[in-house]
Amino acid sequence: MPKIYTRIQIFTVLPLIFLFSSLIAQTNKKSFHVIAFYTARNDQAHISFVHEANKWFEEMAKKYNFSYDSTKDWTNMNAKFLAKYQAVIFLDTRVEAPAQRKAFEEFMKNGGGWLGFHFAAFALTPSDFNADWDWYHNEFLGSGQYVSNTWRPVSAFLRVEDHNHPATKGLPDIIKASPSEWYRWEKDIRKNPDIKILLSVDSTSFPLGTGPKLHEIWHSGYYPIVWTNKNYKMVYFNFGHNDIDYEHHTNEDLSHTFPNPEQEKLILNSLIWVATGEKVN
Repeated sequence: MPKIYTRIQIFTVLPLIFLFSSLIAQTNKKSFHVIAFYTARNDQAHISFVHEANKWFEEMAKKYNFSYDSTKDWTNMNAKFLAKYQAVIFLDTRVEAPAQRKAFEEFMKNGGGWLGFHFAAFALTPSDFNADWDWYHNEFLGSGQYVSNTWRPVSAFLRVEDHNHPATKGLPDIIKASPSEWYRWEKDIRKNPDIKILLSVDSTSFPLGTGPKLHEIWHSGYYPIVWTNKNYKMVYFNFGHNDIDYEHHTNEDLSHTFPNPEQEKLILNSLIWVATGEKVN
């Protein structure tokens, strides 16, 4: 004989079903949404980093319950597409088309978050990446044009300049960064009141680089590596260039950016802040 459910039993069960459905939906809801743009073209060192970073961010997204998407299609840099995200990442290059640049600038000025790595700040006239975006290079990043770099990619000891910023929360005074090529810039961002330097090269890193050209080795000086602009929710990292076996024409990786627990903590802290936090003065 089939079981007959009374009206009272049905009315008791239905709210429980709705409750469990709601709890599942809340569990699956992502805390924030991130989109990474990249080019991954020409320089194997940058391509290697992009592949590593995409894999690492995907793992972090699962672990910390945020969504992570990535794209090579820079035409997605428009208001409609960006409206789905709280944070944008430039993994290796920058946006070029005027309309797309305007969309990114408006996204940032309206409270969006941004992380940029290494080549994302590169600009040099003349080159394939001319210094033709004044707002981005001179106001937003504050660094101006690229001037020179160290060689080969080597690890560096980085000194935390500000322990009070959300990006550096829980970091020791000195962290050891993974090997990278390190950039020097046209402008001294210490003189820019809008820029807050978070980490710089510690003197124990010198000499930094191995050459073979002597001018590619830093022996002294002040070099900012990670910084933010107080007017935006953004963090730039001057690393993201793996060492590659160019000499033997194998293009094999000789170093990796991940894993590196302290560096990863810095990146993750920064991402959570730019995606969910308020601007820090």
